[in-house]
Amino acid sequence: MYRRLSLLLLAGLLVMPAQQRTQLPASDHADVRYGPHERNVLDVWIARSSTPTPLAIYYHGGGFRAGDKRTLNPELLEMLRASGISVAAANYRLSNVAPYPAQMLDCARALQFLRFHAGRYNIDSARVGAFGGSAGAGISQWLGYHDDLADPSNSDPVLRQSTRLAAVAPFNAQSSYDPRFIQKLMNTNQIHPALVSLFGMSSPSDVDNPKFYPLFEDSSPINHLTADDPPILVYFSQRNDPLPENSPGEQHIHHPKFGFALKEREFRDWSG
Repeated sequence: MYRRLSLLLLAGLLVMPAQQRTQLPASDHADVRYGPHERNVLDVWIARSSTPTPLAIYYHGGGFRAGDKRTLNPELLEMLRASGISVAAANYRLSNVAPYPAQMLDCARALQFLRFHAGRYNIDSARVGAFGGSAGAGISQWLGYHDDLADPSNSDPVLRQSTRLAAVAPFNAQSSYDPRFIQKLMNTNQIHPALVSLFGMSSPSDVDNPKFYPLFEDSSPINHLTADDPPILVYFSQRNDPLPENSPGEQHIHHPKFGFALKEREFRDWSG
């Protein structure tokens, strides 16, 4: 079932270009506040069912600097609901407001909030998947690979909930946000401006400042990959063509090399 969920999520992402999509239907629950910040809001579309349904959570892209939950593909939404899968779409703090890890922690809390209120939304909390493109893909992967962030003794009951996922379907994902890793992988000395903002750096030269190294490493989904992680289906719209030396960030940030690096790490770590 979980692999089917991944396939449905990814297939829906590829239905048609964003500019050709129809308007999103009204959600069953709009702008539900899941945290204290003004962007800590989510929408929920409920699949009609007499029993609890699986849930797919959409995290939007935008380089962590822009984007909105309303960019959810309407065709995907209807495909999922027709398959008996409810859908949620969440906003999160952008990097101009708060640097990493705010984005990942917000999206983790959105997941925990939905699990805490599973009864309200008729959700099966054991069957929750995540998907998104670009930054949303990275967030989905980060949650999919990361150790459970549940804090059983927390005074906030939402934060006691699990953050583990049952399936992940990232589109144009970055398996690492470590600028050093990306420079080596892509044979470039360029740093995407979105990463400067994400880590709260003042300029690209801060990549050599050791105080940022722990953030680079923790932000990268590939560094959290373990054998017990959920099934994942990754798709890249960019061809696997060779890149020129010192390609700019916009040219390599969605390159399939990120997927090959992820597969290589998986094979290396799990083959013994």
